[in-house]
Amino acid sequence: MQSLDNGTQSEELWNRRYDDNVAEVNQLCDSLKALKPGTEVPYVDPMHDVGETRIVSLFSNIGTAHPSGFITAGDDDAVARLLGVHWQVGLRPEYVMPWNTYPWYVPGEPNGKLTKEQIQEGLKPLLRFLALVPRASAIVAHGTEAQRLCAAFLKTENRMIYRRSFKIYKARSVDGRAFGATAERQEEGLAAMRIAYKDAMARTGLAIPGN
Repeated sequence: MQSLDNGTQSEELWNRRYDDNVAEVNQLCDSLKALKPGTEVPYVDPMHDVGETRIVSLFSNIGTAHPSGFITAGDDDAVARLLGVHWQVGLRPEYVMPWNTYPWYVPGEPNGKLTKEQIQEGLKPLLRFLALVPRASAIVAHGTEAQRLCAAFLKTENRMIYRRSFKIYKARSVDGRAFGATAERQEEGLAAMRIAYKDAMARTGLAIPGN
């Protein structure tokens, strides 16, 4: 178990990581970790739901794993940015689920820029993950690496792509290093994310507040 940074609340979430609504996907994380002894594979937070998920947030996961032990958009600032986008468009957590382009981390070490081989290695885990969220039909790919993995996913011509009519949305990474140096550029990135998530919600049949 990785270190927890929010006291009792974080411990409670950690203890719920095998709740029915996320058990299958977190068991997948365990099986991926077993493939690479000495690595960590962050879990999906139990606020999400495999049966309700319509949209996948796919992260490029360059950098260090979040100390919570769960998949996040990046550091705490990145988490806050994406939560703000989801709140503004009315996207509830049970309808969206995070996943990492390259699921593995070496404890205490940051992932550098993912190589072509690492991105390709993330394809089978992505396919296994998507099979566990049968109502998902949209992926918001945050960052270059996530977008390259989605391109590889589409090239597989897997039956679920056509059966579910998957759509890929390209979005900027919400991590500070790639998010933009100026406030204006940051707001442009956030506005584009809101558009992507709102379109994904409409496409997957989710109600958009105010519409």
